[in-house]
Amino acid sequence: MELSNKLASYIIKTNYEDIPEEVVEFTKLCILDYFGAAIAGSTKPPVQMIHDFAVEMGGEPQATLVTGGKTSVAQAALVNGAASHIVELDDIHKGSIIHAATVVIPAAIAVAEWKKLTGKDLITAVVIGYEVCYRIGEAVTPSHYYYWHNTATCGTFGAAAAVSKLLELNEEQIIHTLGSAGTQAAGLWEFIEDGTMSKQLHPGKAAMNGVISGLLAQKGFTGASKILEGDRGFFQAMSEDSDESKVTDNLGKQFKIMENGFKIHASCRHTHHAMDLMIDLKKERNLSGEDIERIHVKTYQVALNITDNDNPQTKYASKFSLQYCTALALMTGEGGLDAFNQETSWNEEILNVMNKVKVEVDQDIDRNYPEKWGVKVEVKLSSGEIITKQTDYPKGDPENPVTGMDLLDKFSNLAKGIARNERESMANKVLNLENVSEMEEVVSFFDKVKV
Repeated sequence: MELSNKLASYIIKTNYEDIPEEVVEFTKLCILDYFGAAIAGSTKPPVQMIHDFAVEMGGEPQATLVTGGKTSVAQAALVNGAASHIVELDDIHKGSIIHAATVVIPAAIAVAEWKKLTGKDLITAVVIGYEVCYRIGEAVTPSHYYYWHNTATCGTFGAAAAVSKLLELNEEQIIHTLGSAGTQAAGLWEFIEDGTMSKQLHPGKAAMNGVISGLLAQKGFTGASKILEGDRGFFQAMSEDSDESKVTDNLGKQFKIMENGFKIHASCRHTHHAMDLMIDLKKERNLSGEDIERIHVKTYQVALNITDNDNPQTKYASKFSLQYCTALALMTGEGGLDAFNQETSWNEEILNVMNKVKVEVDQDIDRNYPEKWGVKVEVKLSSGEIITKQTDYPKGDPENPVTGMDLLDKFSNLAKGIARNERESMANKVLNLENVSEMEEVVSFFDKVKV
């Protein structure tokens, strides 16, 4: 049986009744986390530009936009996917290096709302979408990640899988959906050199492409039957060391969404390990910039590929600077959305400390990546004292988890654009999603966001 056939069979056979209660509860937290990030991002200028584009293009009012109003289901996936990625607080899976929520959930919600499907339908589709994209991401990681943004490329397959389930496509249609999704998979890391807005286009377009692929397949539109493993398919074209077995091992017997991690700092995940340690040090010693002689950050190569930037020129670029994030965390003891929004986060003391941060690869830590996203930080004080801290897992990883209450508090903070009582009502709806008869009950809260 071809790989796409195996995935199609998995998608068809997996139903809500097959999902353990603990997985259902965890999935609802993933969806709540998505909503918080999307609401917080909905007012940002790049997202407003994409919203304006969608409005100008027009479309049947099929699905609700987090930015307000309704548009076609495909364009809703585009806008809502972009919105959930921009504040850098969307979830993360370390094995595949994918932020699945920002791609899978907006595609699934748009279709579920349009088709008047239930909360149970949405939960099932999200579980399936995460499973498919995480497995494909693991199959092509780590070499794929050097040029390609996994969330955009591999995430496209997750969106397509979720949409396929919601549309109740048959096996042949799902194969064609995956084929069309794979041929549209894109998203290059070159944007990071300029700190451009393309990063928001990546998840939005991936979510949109998943929707388009499913809707076309439903009409009989065909796609490559071996889009993953074919001689000119995804694996051959986009990875130096792909491992097809990672897609199928224990498929249908485990729930990879349970490996999901959550972000508590509003920056690139590859900066979080050092930030955790520096926030702890701030609590212990409350050091000033004058106390610091140098900071030595030792981590894995991929972290440096993405975040080795000792001179970020903008606030957004600073979120992808390991040097800056280390200094910010040590000087302020914070790393959330407010830490990056405050004008004081771009002050002279933080910038001076940033210039004292040196980063390099530690071979032992590098060998353990991506199973462990580790770091060792050595802080040399002006007194000559050296403080060393180390971790293998950033806060929010399954091995270093946050609680459901932590995520509820995070949602409440990110969704500040909605009145408190409305916020609480929305969270309650999501946390009881299995009882929701139509997704309109949840997405109606988008119209309450204050722009």
